Amino acid sequence: MIRIALADDHKLFAKGLEGLLEEYDDLIITGLYPNGQELIDAIERDLPDVILTDLNMPVLDGFGVLKYAKSNFPQIKVVVLSMYDEEKIYKTCMQDGADAFILKDADPDELVYTIHEVFEGRHLANFQRVIQQANQSSFYDAFRAKFKLSRREVQIIKLIKEGRQNKEIADDLNLSVQTIETHRKNIHAKLQVNSRIELVNKVQDMHL
Repeated sequence: MIRIALADDHKLFAKGLEGLLEEYDDLIITGLYPNGQELIDAIERDLPDVILTDLNMPVLDGFGVLKYAKSNFPQIKVVVLSMYDEEKIYKTCMQDGADAFILKDADPDELVYTIHEVFEGRHLANFQRVIQQANQSSFYDAFRAKFKLSRREVQIIKLIKEGRQNKEIADDLNLSVQTIETHRKNIHAKLQVNSRIELVNKVQDMHL
């Protein structure tokens, strides 16, 4: 089990994230905290494996959480959740010892993947990757809105258009082949297509 503590002052976001993560059998939430001070007060008692922390919080912000955790509990992994894709903020977090930096509008499977990676000591945060994901989302905003597609589904559509097969897409995105197959079924249903050729033609017809 991976024990996770979450600090975020937006209750709806925190509760939604808790519900999402607890759908995974190997993830458990040890506590939700409305500010960084309440989280660090509970660290010694709960000893989470991973901390997810917002940056902008009252009393003690995410930068304070990050510095305290890394100074006193270096074995705990810290994932920064941010609304801001600013390189200065990213670099500050990395310099303070963050194990990962992920934008708040990332797809759920991106966050879950990141949690597993940092827990196992494999994740390497990269700002260009963060920005690439944000830019990709902006480029397809209208397309996503029309067909109610997630960012991950649009990302997969782009790779399908490039001719990638399921195994290649899975390797590129660090996901399982089964997950890619599920995404493709959902994409076909949303776009009302029955094959890769129909999907590519529909995307090309929309000049995407």
